[in-house]
Amino acid sequence: MAKGTLQTVDRALQLLEIISEYPQGLCTKELEDLLELNKITVHRLLATLENRGFLERVGSNYIIGLKMVELSSMKLNNIELKTEASPYLRQLVNISKLPVQMAILDQTEAIFIEKIHTVNSLRMYCQIGKRIPLYCSGVGKALLLQEDDENILAILSKITFEKFTPTTLETPKQVLDEIKTARKCGYTIDNEEHEIGIFCIAAPIYDYRGKIIAALSIAGESKAFVEKPTKEFTGLVKQTAMDISARLGYTNMSRHENLSHR
Repeated sequence: MAKGTLQTVDRALQLLEIISEYPQGLCTKELEDLLELNKITVHRLLATLENRGFLERVGSNYIIGLKMVELSSMKLNNIELKTEASPYLRQLVNISKLPVQMAILDQTEAIFIEKIHTVNSLRMYCQIGKRIPLYCSGVGKALLLQEDDENILAILSKITFEKFTPTTLETPKQVLDEIKTARKCGYTIDNEEHEIGIFCIAAPIYDYRGKIIAALSIAGESKAFVEKPTKEFTGLVKQTAMDISARLGYTNMSRHENLSHR
């Protein structure tokens, strides 16, 4: 075993790898022999993994559980999303002359999974893998557009609101009110709410099920959005999001225009 690794975790992963090679599953005795471990240790590993959904029991055999499928699907979806989105994001950068970023939802935060800079790019908080609170980011609010009001308030109630700038929203109700308006126009904004001098316009990206799986935004100094009509930027962002959604199999292009029934 490699230095610095945890033996129990290593054994659990080894067990998963072995079971994945047997579609019909394996019983406890077979796993004991293959892992060369005693019955008690194997039983504890199996019980833990089954409890977490990584394994399922069919009769006396254990097979790979739905949690493994779920995690694999998330990884594959993100790979597909980045692959399909890349040319459209680059096109948006070329047209808008502003940096573009794409994020996904993770509980109470948005995680940036892609960012494409311009030649004279702004210095911004956003880096791939960075997290940002939902309440003070354009992408964060866009990721919530499809949730019903009650669920949005439940999600936001778990967050400690921090005042990053003078315009940072301070309560779940303020965020919900903004989302209600955004549902009608199909985009969200960050009005210098996380960084002073940075303004963002964001729109949601849908998959083949019609589910919001990501959001993209363009960002720049606030004056850039004043010098050029905001309507032009919002149209570009929304169209790019819809183009990416179409590549992912989304077909109901009119549905996103009005989510006000939520």
